[in-house]
Amino acid sequence: MERELRFREAAEKDVDCIVAMLADDVLGRKRERYEHPLPQSYLQAFKAINSDPNNELVVACDGKEVVGVQQITFTPYLTHQGGWRATIEGVRTSASVRGEGVGTKLIQWAIRRAEARGCHLIQLTTDKQRPDALRFYERLGFQATHEGLKLKL
Repeated sequence: MERELRFREAAEKDVDCIVAMLADDVLGRKRERYEHPLPQSYLQAFKAINSDPNNELVVACDGKEVVGVQQITFTPYLTHQGGWRATIEGVRTSASVRGEGVGTKLIQWAIRRAEARGCHLIQLTTDKQRPDALRFYERLGFQATHEGLKLKL
């Protein structure tokens, strides 16, 4: 069944549901703290994202239910003749809708949003422990053209 999804900016009332999705996998369980009440750090992060015009926390809704989330960050660069790029982070879908195309629609929405903001490039990373996610992004046209590195602080 094709889902009629609606996309909107996340609201503070969505943070609990978003953290639940972030914590609902093998890697997320190791790094997130989904508990009640939520740690204040999540609300502080939401407020910082929400107040930054170059960050958008977007939820996908099926009726009133939040079934997906992603964060898009828009960054100006001097490279590419001063072009802007978009970075997609924290893409998750609710377990109740996995495999039903919600993730695809989230990414397609992000691509259209980046185009509307005048970006010349959209980028994302996925953990090497998520080979299914890598295949998913490649099916959507993303290419592993760079090697990414991280340093935990």
